[in-house]
Amino acid sequence: MGFSLFFLGQDWKELRRFESLKNNDRTIVFYAENKASLNHFKLLISELTEKMNLTICYVTSVKDDLMFANKNRKIKTFYIGDGAARTKFFLTLKTKILIMDMPDLNSFHIKRSKIYPVHYVYIFHSMFSMHSYLRKGAIDNYDTIFCVGEHHVNEIKETERIYNLKPKKLIKYGFGRLDTLLDEKKQHTYDLTSNNLVLIAPSYGDKNLLEMCGIELIDNLLKSHFKVLLRPHFRTLKNSKKLLDLIKIKFGDNPNFIFENGIIPPDVFHRSLCMISDWSGISLEYAFTFVRPIIFIDVPKKNLNPNVKDISSEPIEKSIRNKIGYVFSPTNLEDIPNIIKNLNKTKSFNKQIQETRSKTVYNIGKSAKVGAEYIYALNNSL
Repeated sequence: MGFSLFFLGQDWKELRRFESLKNNDRTIVFYAENKASLNHFKLLISELTEKMNLTICYVTSVKDDLMFANKNRKIKTFYIGDGAARTKFFLTLKTKILIMDMPDLNSFHIKRSKIYPVHYVYIFHSMFSMHSYLRKGAIDNYDTIFCVGEHHVNEIKETERIYNLKPKKLIKYGFGRLDTLLDEKKQHTYDLTSNNLVLIAPSYGDKNLLEMCGIELIDNLLKSHFKVLLRPHFRTLKNSKKLLDLIKIKFGDNPNFIFENGIIPPDVFHRSLCMISDWSGISLEYAFTFVRPIIFIDVPKKNLNPNVKDISSEPIEKSIRNKIGYVFSPTNLEDIPNIIKNLNKTKSFNKQIQETRSKTVYNIGKSAKVGAEYIYALNNSL
């Protein structure tokens, strides 16, 4: 036995360590699929462990997850990779509650536990409408859904009705990532009148703004004396290396161009002048945090759900687009620099963004408290 353990990888050793815990020490489990997951869990975990004094397990597929540096003794951390150890973790999971932001539970290789009646809680990783950015059935196998806003409640109820699905518990939660950004905003104060940093944060797919007009857009901005930070979607980093190499060759020597292949650093995010995007969820995060309009490039929207029109409501990211930003055709980019230079003069636009935020997102600044109270009560009832 000792010989076989020696040859096990870290993921299998960590899985065994998790499975050796007493049942009372693993009643609440968070699973992080990628680095972005922690952005959506952070405040909720803090509320559960620091305010309610609960012990939680944090299981991650990210080898250098920032949670490993956390000194909170109420948080037990485990790395299980993304291979066979992770598959076994899900199949044989024994806990009361599993919380995650990964859709498609039970659809592919990530299954519900075969040995224990785990209660599965889903947290959205985007404020977008669920029927437009997730696959059909992506959240059908969860028991509880933490909804960002009224649009999610209405979309899920309509989905359950037209497909004759078992009703899920829908919690009017909010968006933890937005609350984190609003907290960070209080710690960062910058004079935007002297700042000229523009963020470009596209979505992915063969018709995202980088593919359609990226080089021309970057060139226009640099020639207009803006600093430009480009953060491609992580899928674009994998699938469009030729285009990205071309961008690096063309602009890499320009001191005003930054290529960011990870998460935009918080201080950079907060001192930027504006954001240019297409259909990326980060655009709503930016608009609702800084109450400044987004520059949208109107490329075709990718759609993972071919049955999107089964749901009658227009996706929220479409219905509020003109309320939170300016929309430009990819063939009409020349006016963008002038729009950016005059953003500080759009006070009426800012008020409109605030009103839209209030109507779109539940419990702004309070989502963690609402979510923790539900999990606390659920944990006691199971």
